Amino acid sequence: MKRDYYEILGIDKNASQEEIKKAYRRLAKKYHPDINLDKKEKGEKFKEISEAYEILADPDKRSNYDRFGHAAVQDAFGRGGFSWGDFTHFGDIEDLFGRDFFGGGIFDIFFGPKKERYRPNRGADLRYDLDIALEDAAFGTTKEVEISRMVTCDSCDGSGARPGGLKSCSDCNGTGQISQSKRTAFGMFTSITTCGRCRGEGKTIEAICSDCNGDGKFRRIRKISVKIPPGVDTGSRLRIVGEGEAGTRGGSAGDLYIIVDVKPHEIFKREGNDVICEIPISFTQAALGAEVEVPTLKGKTKIKIPPSTQTGTLFSLKGMGIPHLNRRGNGDQHVKVVVKTPTNLSKEQKELLLKLEEDEKSTGFWKR
Repeated sequence: MKRDYYEILGIDKNASQEEIKKAYRRLAKKYHPDINLDKKEKGEKFKEISEAYEILADPDKRSNYDRFGHAAVQDAFGRGGFSWGDFTHFGDIEDLFGRDFFGGGIFDIFFGPKKERYRPNRGADLRYDLDIALEDAAFGTTKEVEISRMVTCDSCDGSGARPGGLKSCSDCNGTGQISQSKRTAFGMFTSITTCGRCRGEGKTIEAICSDCNGDGKFRRIRKISVKIPPGVDTGSRLRIVGEGEAGTRGGSAGDLYIIVDVKPHEIFKREGNDVICEIPISFTQAALGAEVEVPTLKGKTKIKIPPSTQTGTLFSLKGMGIPHLNRRGNGDQHVKVVVKTPTNLSKEQKELLLKLEEDEKSTGFWKR
């Protein structure tokens, strides 16, 4: 009959998770068979406390065990009962003994390390800050930029070796890995490490490529045409796939990101997809009304100023603003009129204004 898990760890059924962990660490240090090689029976004891810990350290498994006993946890293990393949807390043992215990971590002792080979690495992404005019943001354009980046050497195809200068590594026989076997109380386990000579490549360079000096890539300045879509704004990010740094070991190149900065305009101020401009009008145009010419992003047009227009009045031109990025429609243009006070008046002009002032006083104009 199986012993109670709480009894195995020597703890109370109301023990906290931290108390469970402390109890296991204490017993693991006492009964680990690789520390007690002269006492082989402790291998089974270590396995027994690890089984108890596997259940009690997991809140869900512990809850089922508390309700239904050992029958509740049978599905957690295989037909033969608990095995080291069921144990999920090797990190707790490594904290206790260290990753370098017996030349590898506890996980490595039980299962052997994962075989690692140097995989292809994607190249780094690049950033380019591009200044454009407001008109370019409104209508789109194509800009040519120069990018300094690392590219794969054509002569050696990135290997760093001259033709025929790449040889199979003599230390690992081309596998990229070095294996060493060690006998422990659990049996024979194999430790696999990356070959230090070829750094996991499986091949070594006997004769380097003269074009890239064995690096497999070199720096080159490249001109790239960048299409700027209508509607971009400061901070817009355009991605150009594959125009970043070259990858290594056959990895793909990174991407180029164009970061847009729209320069201030001398006439227009942008607010979202709308644009605003100010135009001066004379006192008589404001008082009597007029048709005046105003600038737009597409050229000049005319608007009607109604009589008695006040300074600061806004007039809207529908659809004359910035296009919406990646969808239909445009913003609007708003024209703000500013009544300009006349200067350098002639004698006749002054007399007319004085007469106007007298008329205004007599008619009570300012009281309306």
